Amino acid sequence: MHGCVMHGAGNSFVLIELPRGENDTGEDLSVLARRLCARFGVDGLIAVQPEAPGADFGMLFYNADGSSGEMCGNGARCLARYGVEHGLAPNPEDIRILATAGLVRARRITREQYEVRLNDPSVIDLCRKAPVPGGTEDCAYTELGKPGIPHAVVEVSPEAFEDLDALRERGRALRNSPAFPRGANVSFVSRTGENTVRAITFERGVEDFTRACGTGCGAIALTQILAGRLPEGPVAIAMPGGELRVTLRRTGDSATDILLTGPTAVVEEGNYEP
Repeated sequence: MHGCVMHGAGNSFVLIELPRGENDTGEDLSVLARRLCARFGVDGLIAVQPEAPGADFGMLFYNADGSSGEMCGNGARCLARYGVEHGLAPNPEDIRILATAGLVRARRITREQYEVRLNDPSVIDLCRKAPVPGGTEDCAYTELGKPGIPHAVVEVSPEAFEDLDALRERGRALRNSPAFPRGANVSFVSRTGENTVRAITFERGVEDFTRACGTGCGAIALTQILAGRLPEGPVAIAMPGGELRVTLRRTGDSATDILLTGPTAVVEEGNYEP
């Protein structure tokens, strides 16, 4: 089975290309995700579907624990590069990827820099109280796409990043809060400048912090701009694995055209035996 290992700002994946005509969405890929993610120490598995209606190709995303995900921003950026370099995307300026959350459009900026248009939000709640053991946490909540990728965004002080163990426990508690019936990715964010923030995301399915989260960056920019805490315009988000940039178009109490830009890297290519 041909594939490669890639990462986007440190958010890492195994990509495998399914044979044409095969669109496995069942238990086999879930088991394979757990096996390959453990083998390579990566965050998720992306199964590339060479044929997808209304798109250049499709993506099936699985977390390291074998659970399926609606979409993955950094994964889609890596997949866009894979599609260009393996002849699946005829137009590098308009790459169309069909994900569970809907159609995702991407484009090549340079050989390594790729941009994806994240799915529009279907749910926005800027003031959600999430019950956790011992009390509640105040957060913003949004779902990108339909079915939406659930994200909670929590503002913290800069000093909070000095104790990642404590922050991890907060992330784990919030990820499992009854406020989020499908669980949630939890991003902790602290403003560092007029349009710059520092952030880290506890991802469901990985059940730990990852080095970057693309849809998490989209959720951060969306909620912080709508809440008036960041100005409209490009937002630079420093995550442990590198910097990602988000722009969006505000439309009243919502937004469209959420564009995520950042680096991609190919770690290795080969044929992987399940």
